[in-house]
Amino acid sequence: MLIITAPGQGAQTPGFLAPWLELPGVAERLGAASELAGCDLIGFGTTASADEIRDTAVAQPLLVAAAIVAASALAESAAAGSAAAGSAAAGSAAAGGVPADAAAGHSVGELAAGVIAGVLAADDALRLVGVRGRAMAAAAAVEPTGMTAVLGGDQDAVLAAIAQCGLTPANVNGAGQIVAAGTLANLEAFAAAPPAGARLRPLQVAGAFHTRHMAPAVAALRDAAAGLTVADPAMTLLSNSDGAAVTTGKEWLERIVAQVAAPVRWDLCMRTMADLGVTALIELPPAGTLTGLARRALPGVAQLAIKTPDQLGAARDLIAEHLTEHLADPDGHGHGHLPEWRLIVAPTSGTFRSGGPGRDGGAGSPPVIGGIPGGRPPGASTAPPDLLCTVVARGGERAVRAPWPAEIIEWLVEDGDPVSEGQPLVRVQPEGGPGGWAPPGSEGGPGGWVPPGRREGA
Repeated sequence: MLIITAPGQGAQTPGFLAPWLELPGVAERLGAASELAGCDLIGFGTTASADEIRDTAVAQPLLVAAAIVAASALAESAAAGSAAAGSAAAGSAAAGGVPADAAAGHSVGELAAGVIAGVLAADDALRLVGVRGRAMAAAAAVEPTGMTAVLGGDQDAVLAAIAQCGLTPANVNGAGQIVAAGTLANLEAFAAAPPAGARLRPLQVAGAFHTRHMAPAVAALRDAAAGLTVADPAMTLLSNSDGAAVTTGKEWLERIVAQVAAPVRWDLCMRTMADLGVTALIELPPAGTLTGLARRALPGVAQLAIKTPDQLGAARDLIAEHLTEHLADPDGHGHGHLPEWRLIVAPTSGTFRSGGPGRDGGAGSPPVIGGIPGGRPPGASTAPPDLLCTVVARGGERAVRAPWPAEIIEWLVEDGDPVSEGQPLVRVQPEGGPGGWAPPGSEGGPGGWVPPGRREGA
């Protein structure tokens, strides 16, 4: 099984687009993309300095355009090779799509993955990423914030230290990599008392992306996305929110908008890749980051980081060896055996309490049996408006309720644990199929599922 991946912000390097301009038609495509994104992509991708392409409003459209251009080149290369060999994959590639079983993108790379999966037109993705980059840059300018990479250490201890400092685990990348984000003052406090066994590396970014500090950008992106036309994925498409595979274009777009202010869970995306039986991973340019993570987290999975057009032949060979969609899935949608579990995450940073408000005997407090809220062990069923737990924060207690009839699979935290905003609390299996995804902060609970038509804000 083959998955195509697109990297996120920070992967860009000076001049990385230059080799791609040697391919026929690429300069024209990038010129048109520059108009749509409102950014000189050719200039920034070939001659600009590292400081210039670090600008969020530049980096994001540059990354999405590069991935789309490389994906088109890969599709053309695969189509030519398949036609010559008489392969069944020729039909898909000739239709303009990359022959793959699945797609996923890290952060802004999700937009490119959506194009690859056929959810969003390339032109719409480029317009949307232009808005996204500018809106996130503007949100970052409101208050001094930043991000720090945490390398190594025990993951639970690292997450606890991040929460105690009032920070958010903005990227949980797996393979011992977590990125803490928040105000510069809180990052300084975190640096003064780092988690045991961990190394800290401040990142040269403009702000605390994928945290509450990006809320203004969410509003701007929602307005820009309101008029877009989306289709359901033509292949398995993974979401950064919880690693789950989305099956409708509407849900994917809702998640894309909310994800700007919610943590990126690439570790859970890789867990789903393992559950799906992925055997090969191709990373589009500027490649290297995601294949590096996969090398450690997905042993035995073949990886290829496409950096230049010279590697298209190797990618074509990998596709021919690992593509399974057209053989195993007659309808060509790749949705045969998707993991359907979902995560319910913390609505704010604070202390996890397995009881509800007034848990020490007050009204509304469910019994706590063995640290399990309401006495619901794994395997038990729950339904709205069942109270699952609470998060005690400085501003009071936040109740977390069942967003959908579901079976509890696994509790991921214990009573008294410090948790960060967006941190998974419990893994559930929706019963009867999800009705729609609730963005963080919605009535249905952050990252949870709500009944059809329920979209009211909290």
